[in-house]
Amino acid sequence: MGNDWFETVAAAQRRAKRRLPKSVYGALVAGSERGLTTEDNMRAYGELQFAPHVAGHQPARDLTTTVMGIPISIPVLISPTGVQAVHPDGEVAVARAAANRGTIMGLSSFASKPIEEVTAANPNTFFQVYWSGSRDAMVHRLDRARNAGAKGLIATLDWSFSNGRDWGSPWIPEKLTLKAAMRFAPQAVTRPTWLIDYLRTGRVPDLTAPNLAPADGGPPPTFFGAYGEWMSTPPPTWDDVAWLREEWGGPFMLKGVSRLDDAKRAVDAGVTAISVSNHGGNNLDSTPASIRMLPGIAEAVGDQVEVLLDGGIRRGGDVAKALALGARAVMIGRAYLWGLAANGQAGVENVLDILRGGLDSAVLGLGHASIAELAPTDFYAPPGFRRDLGDEPDAAAAAPRPAADKARPATPRTTPEPAEPRPDDSVALGNI
Repeated sequence: MGNDWFETVAAAQRRAKRRLPKSVYGALVAGSERGLTTEDNMRAYGELQFAPHVAGHQPARDLTTTVMGIPISIPVLISPTGVQAVHPDGEVAVARAAANRGTIMGLSSFASKPIEEVTAANPNTFFQVYWSGSRDAMVHRLDRARNAGAKGLIATLDWSFSNGRDWGSPWIPEKLTLKAAMRFAPQAVTRPTWLIDYLRTGRVPDLTAPNLAPADGGPPPTFFGAYGEWMSTPPPTWDDVAWLREEWGGPFMLKGVSRLDDAKRAVDAGVTAISVSNHGGNNLDSTPASIRMLPGIAEAVGDQVEVLLDGGIRRGGDVAKALALGARAVMIGRAYLWGLAANGQAGVENVLDILRGGLDSAVLGLGHASIAELAPTDFYAPPGFRRDLGDEPDAAAAAPRPAADKARPATPRTTPEPAEPRPDDSVALGNI
């Protein structure tokens, strides 16, 4: 058997592409419309050029930090992604890898594994939710996560259901029925390693969302059923964000912040942390790279809440640049999914080791003894690199704030809404 180790995230991606059926791999690549945001998420890091020292380097470097009260060995968290059908062990394998490398597991409410199994594999788990369904349903999900031992909540609200892709969307069935299996079979047989891994478990990929099972004990919805509920739920207000934070009652992260005025309103809503993110390029295309939006947001609210970054991280050097621009830590999505596809739990550990090694090299070359010392002076940023969105004076104060309505039911939008997904529609399963 060959060497399963890979030296870069790009190598893991190439291996994942060779191993996964075309539709499954296509779901991981994802992006929307022209893919401009996905490309900019990675390209922007290359525009930041390091300014290393020639002598005076530190013999030991401290890469540790804390996120929402949890100590971690490296400033890299697992970002929640949905329905990890790239490997039979899915989120449980990812959770074990994160635990073995001393960091936090983010678990999507659209995940393929129950939260109880994931928290058993990694007690330092943050559960992620969308504004979906009734308030009673959301409270049930929060209670379940709390009872399972989740130590923090991640609310992802930056979604506009952009789903067209110039390069074509992958076909993902609603359920693996006999008819769907026959249609999918030509892809699966060309990727025997992926197929054999599932055959050994005696089960096929389960395209349901067990963490969204109803309170009455009924069966969990399919991914597309859950997605349809999410699409038809009225979008949240800032008062809803404050309600969700209060209902959780513990460490709370708002994910998807890209504007300065939104960051300030998140502080007003009482969040513990925010994640500067454009949903991996799967939301409104042509939104700037997350790293471009980070400096202004960190300057505006970094002394009041913890600021994290999500988007485009592929190397330890990328992590160093994000920390230097004000992030406490970063969150990774596609990178660990490619590791999972390439070599299961060991592949995710491999990815985390790559990021750790690259970060340590950057901190060493820049002459620091700790990631806390990283600063914008450690690299050159070209003029116009950053994007400060929503920075108009008093923009947040001038915006109308809808009154809270704690009994507001989850009724359909009054404006036209997207059509409910059909079984042959596709979504970016790997990047929810």
